[in-house]
Amino acid sequence: MPEHLRVGACATGGIVGYPLDKLYEEVAFVAFHFHWSESELLNMEHLERRRWAAQISRINEVLNKPQR
Repeated sequence: MPEHLRVGACATGGIVGYPLDKLYEEVAFVAFHFHWSESELLNMEHLERRRWAAQISRINEVLNKPQR
């Protein structure tokens, strides 16, 4: 079975993988801000990692907002 397929998944339709460039981008982003290990982040469920990345983005937006 190709490594990009989940166990029990078949290659006939639907999303069966996640682009590696996006995965590395998320892992690097969260690791940079929270200093979590690569193994912690790669073992995390995809949606949970995406939620952390979105939360970091919101924090950065607030911190980088121009002061009046």
